[in-house]
Order: sequence, then structure tokens, then C-alpha cells
Amino acid sequence: MTGQSEAQRTAVVFPGMGKFDFGSAGRFLVLDRYARARLSVADEVLGLSVLGRFDTEDTAYSEYAQLAFVIASLAAADRAEDRFGMRPEVCVGASFGQKAAAAYTGSLDFVDVVRLTVDLARCEREYFAAEYADVVTHAVYRVPDEPFHGLLDEMRARGQWFEISGTLDRGFYMISLRESALEDFIQAVRDLGGYSMYTMRPPVHASAFGALRAKAEAEVFSRYRIEPPKLTVVSDADGAVVNSADAMRTMLLDTFDRAIRWPDIVGTLAGLGVDTLWFTGPDDMFHRLDCTVRNFDVVAINPRNALRPGSPKRKLRTA
Repeated sequence: MTGQSEAQRTAVVFPGMGKFDFGSAGRFLVLDRYARARLSVADEVLGLSVLGRFDTEDTAYSEYAQLAFVIASLAAADRAEDRFGMRPEVCVGASFGQKAAAAYTGSLDFVDVVRLTVDLARCEREYFAAEYADVVTHAVYRVPDEPFHGLLDEMRARGQWFEISGTLDRGFYMISLRESALEDFIQAVRDLGGYSMYTMRPPVHASAFGALRAKAEAEVFSRYRIEPPKLTVVSDADGAVVNSADAMRTMLLDTFDRAIRWPDIVGTLAGLGVDTLWFTGPDDMFHRLDCTVRNFDVVAINPRNALRPGSPKRKLRTA
């Protein structure tokens, strides 16, 4: 792969799933012709209206909210290709964005991604109804690193369970912990001068969830054939280059019990000679991270701006 680095200048990034509801994305899903085309296929596959279920359900990470997120992400990529000439050589799926990345790179057919997304959501719901039901994942940012890790050391010394589920940038982390400890944790972060972003239920990306990985592999992934990706893929767990079916399958399973390391992805992309990142899908975070905008020119296509006339604005790197 290193011999090809000079030719690989553009990457598409499918973001992880943060706050996402019908109010923020419904207009895009209803009006965008690329989203309508994707929804039509998904409706036929499942025999129901995905948009209707998404509109009426109030669970943030229900199977239909998750599927609508995948569809919005792929529709944004379709628009970026068709309207703005995006031609990536590298692909990244950050966290939940791996599902869209699998479809985009041809590792899974879109029809299979529709079914897989629903199947995995139900698998996770079953698991967390019985195991780690009291655990959440909370994102914090602008925390001073040394004092923050001191706080984590104190929690560890008290026997308080937690895991770092994501390192997104300097001072930007995702922490999985018991919900009973969340309020005190948020206050401790504020006392350090940091900020809280959002809380995820169910939790994600922790080594403690190894049994979930095994359950998903046995009950869900065993029913799907994964092909080698047609583009170079970069793993969100360690920045490794993924170019085989086995590596793609491993990456998709790693999301259950391995933390995200966005700075590792940044390093790999830079090493591959990438200088422009297209973020396609609902994203309020990854395309704004300091380590992202320092290293790449950034173009974002999302439900808020996709329907506006004209070309998307390109944010030039800051250093």
C-alpha cells in the first residue's frame, strides 16, 4: 500500500452516530432524491416504511433510527459523487459509520447492510437488556489531559468500573461507566474545566463487551458474506489498512469491544498521502476535530447542507 500513497489523495469518511432524530434529518430523507432511492430499496427489503418507523419511534438508537442514519450517510455520498465529483481512493467508517463504509466499498451489498443493521440493533438490545444494563458511554471534550487521566486514576483506585471507549482528539474522549456514577463524573469533568457532549445508551466500544462481539458473530455475521473492499479502508480501532474480506470482517466485529482511536486514523490517512476528506452523513463532530482540520482539507455533506444550492464549502486545513 505504501507504494500507492502518492495516488491516494482523497478519502470519504462515514461518521459515527451521535444525536440523530427525525427533526434533524427528516426533511433531507423526505426530499433528497438520493435518500428516497435508498429508502425505496430498504422499504422493499423489510416490507415496511423505514421513514414511518423512524418518525414515530422515540428511541434514539432504535433499529430504524440506525438504519435511517446509514441511509442518510450513503445518500450524502451518492450526492457527493453525482453532484460534486467526489472520487475517493480511501474510505473510513468511524464507529457506526462502518456499516455505510461496508456498503460503499462493496464489502456488503446495500440490501445486506439494511438487514445487517436491523439484525445487529436487535442483537445489541437483547444483550444489553441482560448484561451491562446500567452502563452508558459519555463523551467529554476540552478536558486537560493530565488532570483528566488523574481523575480516571482516582476512579480506578476507588474500584469504580470504566473504560475509555474512544480517543477522538487531545482532550476529547468517550468513557463507558456505570450510569449511577455519571452525574458525579460530569461534575468532576466540569471542575477540571472540561465539557460534556452527550450520553449514549446502549454503550459502545469496550473490551468488557466481548460476549456481545461473540453473540453478534455467531447470530448475525454468520449469515452474511463479506467481500474484500474495493477501496482501501482504514480501521477506526488502530488505523490499520484493511484490504481483505477477513480484515473487513474483523474490523466490523472490533467495533463491539475495541475503542475508537481517531488520531491513529489521521496518521494513517496522512501516511497514505490523503489531503482531502469528504465527510458524508450526519456529523457534528469528526469533521470539526482539531486534528482533522489541521491535517486535511475538509468537505462535509450532511442533512443540514445537502439541499442548499451551490457547491459545499471546503474548510482548508489550519496548519
